[in-house]
Amino acid sequence: MGFWNFVLNFWTELGAWVGNVLSGWGLPPWAVNLIADVLGVLVLVVIGVAAVLIFTPMERKVIARMQDRPGPNRVWPYGLLQAIPDAIKMLTKEDIVPEKADRQLHMLAPILVVIPSLLVYAVLPWGPRIIGQDLNVGVLYIVAISTIHILAVLIAAWGSDNKFALLSAFRVVNQLLAYEVPMILSILAVVLFTKTMSTQGIVEAQTLPYFLVMPIAGFVFLVCALAETNRSPNDLLEADSELVAGYMVEYSGMKFAMFFIAEYVNMFASAILLSTLFLGGYKFFGLENAAPVLTPFIVFGKASFVIFLMLWFRATFPRMRFDHLVGFSWKFLVPLSLVNLILAGIAVKIPVADPRWEPWVQGGVMAIASLVIIAATAWILNRTARKLEGAPALKRIVAAER
Repeated sequence: MGFWNFVLNFWTELGAWVGNVLSGWGLPPWAVNLIADVLGVLVLVVIGVAAVLIFTPMERKVIARMQDRPGPNRVWPYGLLQAIPDAIKMLTKEDIVPEKADRQLHMLAPILVVIPSLLVYAVLPWGPRIIGQDLNVGVLYIVAISTIHILAVLIAAWGSDNKFALLSAFRVVNQLLAYEVPMILSILAVVLFTKTMSTQGIVEAQTLPYFLVMPIAGFVFLVCALAETNRSPNDLLEADSELVAGYMVEYSGMKFAMFFIAEYVNMFASAILLSTLFLGGYKFFGLENAAPVLTPFIVFGKASFVIFLMLWFRATFPRMRFDHLVGFSWKFLVPLSLVNLILAGIAVKIPVADPRWEPWVQGGVMAIASLVIIAATAWILNRTARKLEGAPALKRIVAAER
């Protein structure tokens, strides 16, 4: 049982073991804490690199099958190790810095873009006791840390001294802030129901997966996650057809690899966060109590399913025009998430005589109200589309294209 106890209390046991070993060497307490923190960071780095090694071949194979082509199939077995030669290729490329670039900012940006991506994993729960730090403001910590990504991208664009990179920086501020608002509103609906901002507390409070209780919030969060992680079709920050890679256009070699790693680390973290907020996290039909050792695999399986949805979107939907993309957030997602938040505030105030039935009654009311809002939204969109079809200006455009 000692090994399983170590697994179930991984972070705590690892810190205690390292502390005992270093203290036995006669090191002062400040040195022990510093080395333990560095080792914790290295564990997070390993998790991030593992995400790249796993999900890079997955993305290539999934999209290849959807587009009726084989995908990578030369690196044994079945192309599943394709990420390794990709990494070798990027690490052996020449590091080129533009002549008029700000060398300090050009060097700082790849570091800044990776650090916040890894710090998010410190509060993501992998099991009842498998979590780096169960902060009582864990959700607030994630939102605060994720905003550093905007600063890192701005520094990368400004330090490159490239007009296409600078145009991408303007888009960064516009797009990421536009989609940050509905994402936070959807998270607030979950916080209202669970009455906690602890990520582990949110998982424990989910009697039913909140994607069934509030599907609107889950949908809004998924769409916003695509925009926040710069995934297609919301990847207009680096649209090759317009900005020739955007803010990364002047980066090569290891610096480009760090942006590449940060994208996949962010995607994996967003998938885990979505499964934590809306899919029950490490809960799965009581298996977390019967076999708690399997909880990391449950979280990984749910996150992989979310990533599969992201890849499905990339293979299905084309890019929108940038003003349409931002307008979709402000004109559709923000009002929809506000309505959902108001419904959540009303539902949690419904009095229930028996506390045991409270989550079921409030969740049922919220689910029914969400279905009504979805039906009303579909009706409004249908009426709007019919009016646009009869608009004279649109008829002239369609006639001209024919």
